[in-house]
Amino acid sequence: MDIKKLEPKIIWKNFEALNSVPRPSKKEEKIIAFIKDFGESLDLETSVDEIGNVLIKKPATQGMEDRETIVMQAHLDMVCQKNNDVDFDFDTQGIQMYVDGDWVKAKGTTLGADNGLGVASIMSVLESSDIPHPAIEALFTVDEETGMTGAFGLKPGMLTGNILLNLDTEEDDEIDIGCAGGVDVTANQSYETHNVSGELVEIQVKGLKGGHSGMDIIKGLGNANKILARLLLLGVNKGLELVEIDGGGLRNAIPREAKAVIKIQNQEAFLQELEHLKSEIKEEFQTLEKDLDIVTEKIDAEGQALSYENSVKIVRAINAAHNGVFRMSPDVDGLVEASNNVARVKLKEGKFQVQNLTRSSVESSKFDCANQLKSVFELAGVDVEFSGSYPGWKPKPGAEIIKIMEKIYEKDFGEKPQIVACHAGLECGIIGANYPKMEMVSFGPTIRGAHSPDERASIKSTQKFWKYLKEILANIPHKK
Repeated sequence: MDIKKLEPKIIWKNFEALNSVPRPSKKEEKIIAFIKDFGESLDLETSVDEIGNVLIKKPATQGMEDRETIVMQAHLDMVCQKNNDVDFDFDTQGIQMYVDGDWVKAKGTTLGADNGLGVASIMSVLESSDIPHPAIEALFTVDEETGMTGAFGLKPGMLTGNILLNLDTEEDDEIDIGCAGGVDVTANQSYETHNVSGELVEIQVKGLKGGHSGMDIIKGLGNANKILARLLLLGVNKGLELVEIDGGGLRNAIPREAKAVIKIQNQEAFLQELEHLKSEIKEEFQTLEKDLDIVTEKIDAEGQALSYENSVKIVRAINAAHNGVFRMSPDVDGLVEASNNVARVKLKEGKFQVQNLTRSSVESSKFDCANQLKSVFELAGVDVEFSGSYPGWKPKPGAEIIKIMEKIYEKDFGEKPQIVACHAGLECGIIGANYPKMEMVSFGPTIRGAHSPDERASIKSTQKFWKYLKEILANIPHKK
């Protein structure tokens, strides 16, 4: 079915146009130009700031001039993940979409519904001629997924609105009023190597679901890097020498695949024990990860290997590094307070790196978890640095916009919405640092599998969200 024939046609038309433009994080030049041209084509005041954020202003519709100006906000970049057997270049190609029942999906890649549906919805409001709304400041930020540098670079005074509608959450029955902050924890070290050749062993972990390293961390999904490290630990007493490790991808995606190449002295005993452990791990994860596959193969190859001593230190450090939920919130039932994702592990020609993303809604526990990781890797002789720290978003449950949205939701859909805080990084906390009086709320249509090639967007939910958004715009409070 043609995507543009789906309802609401205006959103899916804009989403398809958006998805035809490559927009990886930190490579947003094309999508910035696209959105700038879009605003100018509507004869709306359009500007681009020094860091690449686009601001498009639209005056209030007739009769809404006395309402509060609102900021509608979404981010332009997307997480770029694909299945290993898919030939796709995110730098040059548009996303290839198709319809499967109630879901819009992509062919072997992330869909970009996070946050493309939010962007497309704002575009739809901007180009509409029949939607009542107050004055709008449409803010499209860059690089949300890999550092939130767009939100960090937003200057005070750029916005005048006192209400911000962030369209970047993924459950259509939730109104989000708070989120976690985060910090990148990176371990680096270089080692002397020696040549190895002949019969080496390659181990691959694949077939895991992956997912959003914040929203999905509570599910207990398999982390390919951690599973691989468990397997490598069997070689600690069998003359293990690491040649190569390549696991995971982006910090904000739970790793789906990882592989290692090793030289092992006591090879037969290692492989025999490995087969037993493989069976145990598959049984552990059979409920959550039905497609988990662990493949071992003897290969005739050569490479640069680490010493046995350094190999053991690295394997033990990866095993000891915390992954998953670190602490549940004592104040909000069911909310993860702090977590870590061992996102990327790479070793090649003696250069070793582990990339982690540590999240928490509480600054002290964020750095408690980060410092535990730092301690583990430093005990193994690996250097550690923190970077890209960003604050969480403290909830203001009494805000007027939240009460308005609750009433509209209950009237339109016959039930109360969930008022929640999420364990993910939203830009609201950073924006709020420069605009402390601004009331902020985040909501959106239902999206599943974000940050993985299983990402999909619900068609019915998008219809529900569009109805809800239009009603919210029509009921923005009067200026105080």
